[in-house]
Formats: sequence, structure tokens, C-alpha cells
Amino acid sequence: MPHGDITHIDIPVSDNEAGGRFYGGLFGWQIAEIPGFEGYPMWQAPNKISGGGLAPRSEGFTQPRSYVEVDSIDESLAKVTELGGKVLRGKEPIDDKSWWAIFEDPDGNVMGLYEGAPGADS
Repeated sequence: MPHGDITHIDIPVSDNEAGGRFYGGLFGWQIAEIPGFEGYPMWQAPNKISGGGLAPRSEGFTQPRSYVEVDSIDESLAKVTELGGKVLRGKEPIDDKSWWAIFEDPDGNVMGLYEGAPGADS
């Protein structure tokens, strides 16, 4: 995906099974745990493009969070700060070919960033 595309949406849930039944029944999403990501069921929309995860609800994660693909998380986080936003979670690995981070914009909206190595699946 190109720089700036929304690539993933996490939805906070208190119960993975109940959340999976709800969203699978409502939208026809395929929801399953992927090896290496136990406890974090991934969903995929019928278009086979849109997707995300059902992530544990927590104090700091109460609303769905979109992740935007970027060419460089490091450069994007620097720009977040330069433009008046705040880095909430710095660059962290997902696996050996992809990374994520979380920031807050000046209005308090929380968004995620995703960076994948060239040719890596997002």
C-alpha cells in the first residue's frame, strides 16, 4: 500500500469471542487468530482488502484506532511532533519486516502508523 493509505483498524473488545460473533454476524467478516498473534483475532472484510484486529479494551484504548501506512515511522513521528501532535507509543516491531507506533493529533485523536518493509504483506 502507498504512503498515506489506511491499512488496518483495531477495534477494542472486552471479550474476543463475543466481539467476533458480533462483527462476524453484522458484517460477514472472517475472524480468526493467526499463529504468533494468539489473543488478537484478526478480521478481514469480504473485499479481502480491509482488515484489522479485535484488540483487548484497556484504559487508553476505548475507541477504534485506524493505522495509516507510511514510508518511514521515524520520519512520520518527527513530523507529528513538529506539527503539534504527541507520540504516545514509539516505533515497535510487529515482526522482522513491519513496525507500528501510536500518536495523538493536536485535537486529541489517536491514530496508529504502520511501516512494512518493501514487498512485505500489510
